[in-house]
Amino acid sequence: MENMIKIWSMNKTLMKGNEAIGEAAILAGCRHYFGYPITPQNEITAYMAKRMAEIGGTFIQSESELAAINMVFGAAVAGAPAMTSSSSPGISLKQEGISYLAGCELPAVIVNIMRAGPGLGDITPSQSDYFQATRGGGHGDYYNLTLAPANVQEAVELTILAFDMAFKYRNPVLILGDGLLGQMAEPVSLGMRNAECGMRNSGDWVLDGCKGREPRMIRSLILEEGALERHNLKLQEKFRKMKDEIRWEGSNLSDAEVVLVAFGTMARICKSVINEQRGKGLKVGLLRPITLWPFPQSKIKEIAEKARAFLVVEMNYGQMVEDVRLAVNGQVPVHFFGRGGGGIPTPDEISAKLKEII
Repeated sequence: MENMIKIWSMNKTLMKGNEAIGEAAILAGCRHYFGYPITPQNEITAYMAKRMAEIGGTFIQSESELAAINMVFGAAVAGAPAMTSSSSPGISLKQEGISYLAGCELPAVIVNIMRAGPGLGDITPSQSDYFQATRGGGHGDYYNLTLAPANVQEAVELTILAFDMAFKYRNPVLILGDGLLGQMAEPVSLGMRNAECGMRNSGDWVLDGCKGREPRMIRSLILEEGALERHNLKLQEKFRKMKDEIRWEGSNLSDAEVVLVAFGTMARICKSVINEQRGKGLKVGLLRPITLWPFPQSKIKEIAEKARAFLVVEMNYGQMVEDVRLAVNGQVPVHFFGRGGGGIPTPDEISAKLKEII
């Protein structure tokens, strides 16, 4: 695993994924949370309502998802670490605001605990928001850094990393989990963060009153001839720098003939399949993208030079598989197995697909 934040503590606490994300945000310096309830992420909203009151922060249950993301925008222009969270259809409603945040170069953390769709769907887990998260789900040419934790401890670490990245690049960062991650409880280590991860409202872009200095302006409506293209070129240069943040985890890749690719909690199921199949003498490995954008394209391309085939496993009907196929570029076959609408691929189903490929 590359570039992972580590948090050390002698004691561990049993926490649900949703609650652990909330506490990690507080450790990262978040003192402003704006949200609207939707299952299966409601525990984040409930947790932040309690904790913000205890630490003197700001909690607002907004009248809608649109209001919540625009409240995040307001906190961000003041330089305050702010977060919102929702689940799939709620994130869809936030897309206009996320595009505004990217266009105005403002830091924000957005958590999506995915549920099955399309439409309102139901409250079962899914990974069907991959396209939305990695393709700049709103209008315009932009990207969000997208982090996909696979367990509750990693959800803590990646939430803290998300705030660091948001301010480093002045860009929205998405934490993409699913209902399984949000609802499962696991022991986690929580530790203190140093001062630099607290309030960060000292940038030369913050709207903090212009007494004694030149006024500042933050906007995404740019009407002067040629100015919007210049702004976009600046953003594209920043996105190129953001591609240095690639993170991934590999298991049994050195001699793997068939490589499974999966993200989030789906990768945990795939890891159990690999352990079982390795015991039977099959040379299988796992590549787990931790950053979905930027995607570990070069690593997959490198693996394709030695492996015989890839099997992409997702809780959807084929989304990340497109990025894997682009990276492999026809060198070896790329197979897919997925279930949607709340269906979760089982170890037996994945093993059967593996045997079919082999």
